[in-house]
Amino acid sequence: MDFQKLCTFETFKHVWKHYSYGENFADMIEQEFKRTKGITYLDHAATTLYPESLIREYSQDISRNVYGNPHSHSPSSRLTHDTIERVRYRVLQHFNVTPEEYSVIFTSGCTAALKLVAESFPWWPQTEGEAGSHFCYLTDSHTSVVGIRGLTSGRGVVAMPVSPQEVENRAKAAAQGEDVVCQTPHLFCYPAQSNFSGRKYPLSHVKGIQSRRLYPACDHQGRWFVLLDAASLVSCSPLNLQDCPADFIPISFYKMFGFPTGLGALLVHNDTAGILKKTYFGGGTAAAYLSGDDYFVPALNISDRFEDGTVSFLDIIALNHSFNALYRITGGMHNIQQHTFGLARYTYMLLSSLCHGNGRPVALIYTEGQFESPSTQGAILNFNLMDSHGQIIGYSQVDRMASLYNIHVRTGCFCNTGACHFFLGITNQQTRKNLQAGHVCGDRIDLVDGQPTGSVRVSFGYMSTFEDCQKFLNFVAQCFIEKPVTVDQDKLEKLKTFTAAPQSVCAHHQIKISNGEKYQMDEWVKPIEVSLRGFGHKNSNSYREAHTLTNIYIYPIKSCGAYEVHDWPVGPLGLLYDRGWMVVNGNGVCLSQKREQRLCLIHPQVQLPSNKLLLQASGMDTISVPLEKNTQMRTSYQVCQSKVCGDRVETVDCGDEAASWLSDFLGQPCRLIRLSPDFTREMKKRPSGAATSTSLSLVNEAQYLMINRASVELIQKLMSSREDDSEGDQILDTQNVISRFRANLVIAGVEPFEEDNWSHLIIGNTRFVVTGLCGRCHMVGVDQETGTRTKEPLMSLSAFRTGKVTFGVYLTRQLPESTTPPSVLSAGSLIQPQQHSS
Repeated sequence: MDFQKLCTFETFKHVWKHYSYGENFADMIEQEFKRTKGITYLDHAATTLYPESLIREYSQDISRNVYGNPHSHSPSSRLTHDTIERVRYRVLQHFNVTPEEYSVIFTSGCTAALKLVAESFPWWPQTEGEAGSHFCYLTDSHTSVVGIRGLTSGRGVVAMPVSPQEVENRAKAAAQGEDVVCQTPHLFCYPAQSNFSGRKYPLSHVKGIQSRRLYPACDHQGRWFVLLDAASLVSCSPLNLQDCPADFIPISFYKMFGFPTGLGALLVHNDTAGILKKTYFGGGTAAAYLSGDDYFVPALNISDRFEDGTVSFLDIIALNHSFNALYRITGGMHNIQQHTFGLARYTYMLLSSLCHGNGRPVALIYTEGQFESPSTQGAILNFNLMDSHGQIIGYSQVDRMASLYNIHVRTGCFCNTGACHFFLGITNQQTRKNLQAGHVCGDRIDLVDGQPTGSVRVSFGYMSTFEDCQKFLNFVAQCFIEKPVTVDQDKLEKLKTFTAAPQSVCAHHQIKISNGEKYQMDEWVKPIEVSLRGFGHKNSNSYREAHTLTNIYIYPIKSCGAYEVHDWPVGPLGLLYDRGWMVVNGNGVCLSQKREQRLCLIHPQVQLPSNKLLLQASGMDTISVPLEKNTQMRTSYQVCQSKVCGDRVETVDCGDEAASWLSDFLGQPCRLIRLSPDFTREMKKRPSGAATSTSLSLVNEAQYLMINRASVELIQKLMSSREDDSEGDQILDTQNVISRFRANLVIAGVEPFEEDNWSHLIIGNTRFVVTGLCGRCHMVGVDQETGTRTKEPLMSLSAFRTGKVTFGVYLTRQLPESTTPPSVLSAGSLIQPQQHSS
């Protein structure tokens, strides 16, 4: 078959007929998900997206009906109660069971449902005469499942991790009649689908464990109960509990519908519910109790017994509309499974076949199978990318570049260390070593000694499109594949039977096929071939001059425009008034150019003589707020609590005039706040030689940020060499690039990136300690003059840097040996650097 024909959407639909839900799929996306225009959302395993009609119909419902507390008997309360019971029935109907078979206990999410089972299960401690309960879980389980052992360990219960291979490989026939003697309760937990790799585990395990035919139940006498973690599976696949009557099934509804959040459920088999025993009882769970005596009778209804207090009834009512929207748009879970699996398998086939020009594969994909069938594989693809030398590219770098393309993925270990460590080959010893190196769950430390600590995950939802796959694969090719792009021939044979390469790639690049050769797309990616001649050469005429400070910038309002100065005082928090203010949205959350690019068009100016901060922007009248407030004015402070880079900070509001000005300019409710003069924000990691107590303003990590002109010019040369015609960006001049890195101090007269090796420096008569390198994200793509976003300079910087993408160094003022007058930094000052000792 002509390979070009495989690259079309029409061919894709020909070989995979289960794409979309009818002829009006594109219209549905436009109507229901127009907020995603320009976004490639590939994190549905974390939470899927809700359709606009769901919110609209829900809003109409709660606007025209009065819903009271379901524990009362008024008409509004009865309406709430009856609606909740209707939703319970719809949940059971969705899983093909009835209220006579299962009960629905609403919780705050899947984790809360798991915790409920852990706290209520009748664990038997081990004694001298009798073996106790076993808590067994598949190693490919979510943290919230593994966390049950934190409760069981204090109750004398044996916690036993079980690998997926052991369940069936160690199976044997159960002895007859043993359970009549031994009634010790045991619990086996496993996921219906791995949230790490998307692997679907056999639902037949449920009956196999209950009947003690499978390991570990076959090795231990007693009654075996099964908890089937269905949270990942039910987001894109049907679940028929008639086929696998698990005792406990926890789910989270936001993974299924996107809305409501903060709501889940535990489905409990009615034949099993009687074994659960509660200790705490909340409002609505009692049939009767005495406050003055130890007397309590639980509610007879299972749901009432375990739902402490008033349930989140408006969220439960929203589920009615969630089910309506899901079935109206898609026709049901079988259709969703077919649609999402097709997209996942297509992406897997293409990604697994792509190679660098030297023949090395681009991706290391973590899967047990080959995406053969939707019955064994979900709509999840987990991988790490590799460079042309076979070295892993850290997931943080991939995530950072994906954000530049507005592609939303998930990175890390996904709260599943068992699967993560298995696929990545991370040993227990390495895990402890990584912790000592500073890596903790959820951080951005992606490589330790060159070895990955996590991976990248893409996942699909019912509103995902073929174009989402194209954009993702095109992104990988443009950013991470070395020219010429090649396709593995063996993989291509599989592609011919199923899927196609991205249309956007094939439409622009000629592909020649000849037997026994790789298939090259020579113009897909322009390699970076940069001559460093003239850069970094100690005898180069460009760098014979002394190290000097060429520019000083302060940013009075965090993430707003720069204010250049020639001479400026050094205060206790850094340059005086640098990042002393910030803009917050209507919810009090700090705004940055990552969320609101137009912040850079606001140009604050500090007027020291008049004690004013001026706010200026094109088309707006200039207003001012005071730099300092006198004692009398301080009594009118409105104190707020905010967060900056994870730090809690105490701030004060700057008044309605500034709030109105910012709201008008940015087109959303905003307020201007400043760091409270009575609050001290300490630096998290105080460097050696810095002041005993290093305080910060509203900066991210350190008091000062310094960059080097020579480093900027090198990145410019890299950008020029890429000649990225696909974006059509103009070559950025030096000042434009400097402004994007938003440094306080710009220096010249040094070699490119020499500053990375400095430990200390003196500027004029002020001493500084280098506290670390500045990690960079897609915010450097914002043009500070126009507010528009480009992929450069981050693409070239990422290609040049290995490991963490950094540019510039953080500085902290060094503690003076004696009391000295306040320092002033001046442009043109000489710099005396000191390098790290080798």
